[in-house]
Amino acid sequence: MKIPTFNELISIYREIACIERAKCGIPCEGTVRNVIAGVKYVVGDKIDDPVTCLSRRQIDDYMLDALKRHMSPVTVWGYVGQLRSITARWTRPYYKDRDIRVPRFELPCRKKKSPRYIRPAKAKLAKVKGWYESLATRTDKRLRIAATLMLEFAMRNGDIARLEWGAFLAKGSHVHLCYTPHKTVLSSGRTVSWPVHEDIWNEFRLYQEQYGQADSSLVVPHASWVFRKLNAELRELGFKGSKGLYELRKICIDHVYQKFGAEMASSISGDDIRTVTRYYADPSVVNMVGVRVVDLL
Repeated sequence: MKIPTFNELISIYREIACIERAKCGIPCEGTVRNVIAGVKYVVGDKIDDPVTCLSRRQIDDYMLDALKRHMSPVTVWGYVGQLRSITARWTRPYYKDRDIRVPRFELPCRKKKSPRYIRPAKAKLAKVKGWYESLATRTDKRLRIAATLMLEFAMRNGDIARLEWGAFLAKGSHVHLCYTPHKTVLSSGRTVSWPVHEDIWNEFRLYQEQYGQADSSLVVPHASWVFRKLNAELRELGFKGSKGLYELRKICIDHVYQKFGAEMASSISGDDIRTVTRYYADPSVVNMVGVRVVDLL
């Protein structure tokens, strides 16, 4: 069996990803781009070397260099993780059919550490609320709709970009937003069905009548521009990094968690309940007083 170079492997991976996507719809083009970008970042000038040349020590050296250049640790680990993605289990039969051998990369050791959500101060949340309410006066209503889908429904950017009006379904006396988060399609397959507040639905209907379905069934057409605009404004409010807008989703999940518990936070986010409690729970904060357990018996 031939051992390919990283360049050859990337070319083959693009090809087999297209075949796999035709069969079952995944991996999507965005995932393929991310995997290839991550591999290129880690490999660097070894792109034309055989894939067997990359050692764990060299990956460690890449990580240290990236951290010295002030790259986020999360981003660095994300790029390294793409080495695992390019040798995922579904790829191996394809590589074997092409008579090439691609060994699993030996990745650096990592001590697992559960990330914790850092709750913004009340003053900062007040700024977010004021900013959000100001979006109602903007000419481009997509800004308000996209922000609402994140702040009120904890949706991710990619799910908003794909969201169609058909996802709003009447259930009994309420309209529900129903969809399957793209991130959970391959894992739990969890779906979200969350009731839409009457005021929000009236605003959405007015938006749909004036702007929606004129040339697209999407709720937020051309969402990439909308996300860039909102993200820039969230950074001005003090949410740093390239994913400032994502903080709206976190604020939503955290407040549902505090008010209604982990089960409801899992329902609105589509995340596994263990993920929700690991990320948002703060056992040191007790939000109830004057309770006697004997009275609950």
